Amino acid sequence: MLKAPPIVINDSTLRDGEQAPGVAFTTAEKVAIARKLEAAGVDEIEAGIPAMGAEEIEAMAEIGASLHQSAAIAWCRMTEADVDAALRTGLTRVNLSVPVSDRQIRVKLQISRQDIIPRIRRVVSYARDRGLAVAVGGEDSSRAEMDFLLRVVAAVEEAGAHRFRFADTVGILDPFRTHEIFRQLCAETDLELEFHGHDDLGLATANTLAAVRGGATHASVCVLGLGERAGNAALEEVVAALGPIAQRRTGVDLTQLTGLAELVAAAAGRPIPVAKSIVGSAVFAHESGIHVSGLLRDPETYEAIHPAWFGRVRSIVLGKHSGMAAINNALKSLGLSPDEGRARRVLDEVRNCAVAWKRPINEGELLKFYEAAGD
Repeated sequence: MLKAPPIVINDSTLRDGEQAPGVAFTTAEKVAIARKLEAAGVDEIEAGIPAMGAEEIEAMAEIGASLHQSAAIAWCRMTEADVDAALRTGLTRVNLSVPVSDRQIRVKLQISRQDIIPRIRRVVSYARDRGLAVAVGGEDSSRAEMDFLLRVVAAVEEAGAHRFRFADTVGILDPFRTHEIFRQLCAETDLELEFHGHDDLGLATANTLAAVRGGATHASVCVLGLGERAGNAALEEVVAALGPIAQRRTGVDLTQLTGLAELVAAAAGRPIPVAKSIVGSAVFAHESGIHVSGLLRDPETYEAIHPAWFGRVRSIVLGKHSGMAAINNALKSLGLSPDEGRARRVLDEVRNCAVAWKRPINEGELLKFYEAAGD
């Protein structure tokens, strides 16, 4: 049996991620992030929005020139003017976005549903005639009527685009509905299908995995889930989960994720929460005595994902919830072998001080406790 092809990762940190309130990347930061994404094995990089003007166009051109493996893509509205702006970047691929829900069609474009498909045919053909490879994004797809959405997808395919991006623009889907939608889309089209999820209900990663299980071939993500409102599906979560949960692979090197996240966090001015899944500083740290006792016997008792997969190492923290196993392990690592009574006194001091100081106990403090416990 042939293995399923890898899921293509489309990173939108430089486009949708930068739309997060207060986030603004310099050109140098954009290029550095793009290069880091490429080094990590990300397939596609949405480089920006050329309609923003000359400075953005120049930045996108520089990003495109800096890449050797990853494909740089320009994000555009479904207009000829945006296509013309994209051409000035020198990039050869575009994502043309168009509202597909009645609400957004009416409010944003002030037209009706019947005007959308002719617009798709016209602008996709315009871009294709100018040598661009075209993907089409259906903005607010999750609030579009399915019959109309299927007509849109058919028009996208007929016009010569190679992909349809289903966007859960306001983050209202759940994984069950997402899976059902993609099963239906796959039955109706041979286009590549991409899911773009927002995290308003905290379900963007789960919805992305459900889309893949339903047949999506591409996943749209942002580093650290950066993006408008609650953000987008997080690159590090999606690529880490695709293997163990969906039994699908990507080309992303998991050991590069932490460095990539740190680069983006610094450029965005948004520190990484210590408990942020995959890349947070504390996600492979353990304190609970029950957990540590099990981990020291068999790490898989409390770790379903291995720190080494991500170039990380496990740490055992000494604090209020530590037990004898953690104390003995910590003292042994320092070349000490206390009797049970002394170790118990050290544990009592660790717990008391952790509560009083509101933080873990470090190695130097542990040694002082050990010396005092021998008096």
